[in-house]
Amino acid sequence: MRISLVAFAVALLTGPAALSPIAAGAADYPLRPLRFILPFPAGGATDTIGRTLAQKLGESLGQNVLVDNRPGAGGNLGIELAAKSAADGYTLLLCSPTCAISPSLYRRLNYDPQLDLAPVSMVATIPTLLIVNPAVPAKSLKELLELARSRPGFLNYGSGGVGSSNHLAMELMKSLARIDIVHVAYKGTGQALASLVAGEIQMVAISPPAALPLLPSGKVRVLAVLRDRRIAALPEVPTAVEAGMPGLQVNTWYGMLVRSGTAAPLVTLLNARVNAALKAQDTRDRLALAGVEAAGSSPQQFGDFMKSEIQRLGRIVREAGIKAE
Repeated sequence: MRISLVAFAVALLTGPAALSPIAAGAADYPLRPLRFILPFPAGGATDTIGRTLAQKLGESLGQNVLVDNRPGAGGNLGIELAAKSAADGYTLLLCSPTCAISPSLYRRLNYDPQLDLAPVSMVATIPTLLIVNPAVPAKSLKELLELARSRPGFLNYGSGGVGSSNHLAMELMKSLARIDIVHVAYKGTGQALASLVAGEIQMVAISPPAALPLLPSGKVRVLAVLRDRRIAALPEVPTAVEAGMPGLQVNTWYGMLVRSGTAAPLVTLLNARVNAALKAQDTRDRLALAGVEAAGSSPQQFGDFMKSEIQRLGRIVREAGIKAE
């Protein structure tokens, strides 16, 4: 529901103390449809999360929230569009770890995620699975690491491209376990998964929605969930923490941002509407079907998280010597 001019006038007449920050800066917002930039192609988790949230926000705000898929440059094209948009609250961005990885991966970016974008809220997370081709003799993460140590440079892993989140997940495992495994980059995680099933590579770090359909036929084997708690879809699969690697925690996260300089009352209003949408049971159920866990946070919490991720993921990029191709 939009904040009306009548309510705004009443608040003014009743005195400054009665005028809330949201009413003062967001009277009648939004007056026109909002643009919601998704920096990746249609289909996949980003699209599911973005369209689910856009529908709920549209209902809440009383205006259409138009999804705008803008893939390109590893997600940086869409991010740059949002970073250079007007600071009026009408352009929203759904960002993933790309926002935290790119500053270290690319020598030059046309935006700075910390200076040009303002956090609104954490939106969702997706756990990461470590899967292998069934021909790999290892039946657990511990056995896989032992195999890798016994044959340095023999095992290889696929990713969705240089600097992708699943690339960094495997580089983190290499560093923590001090093993030598070979990276094979593909143009997308789907290609890497197909290569794994064909036996051309041995392992991939991937999200549950992509892996689960392949499990009944035995085309892949799941060794671990790369975080500190198991997932409901695979309750029998241990975590990396249980396997003795507490540092190997890799979640793909998604958050909403707007152009920096957007009025604080608008950010507060958007944060409230996003969190309300994420608490709705129909939203949670729809996301869960795609293997996505609804989150939510304050702008400050998401901003602090972003800063920590830029540092953490940047360190992995630098230590592994990863450079954008």
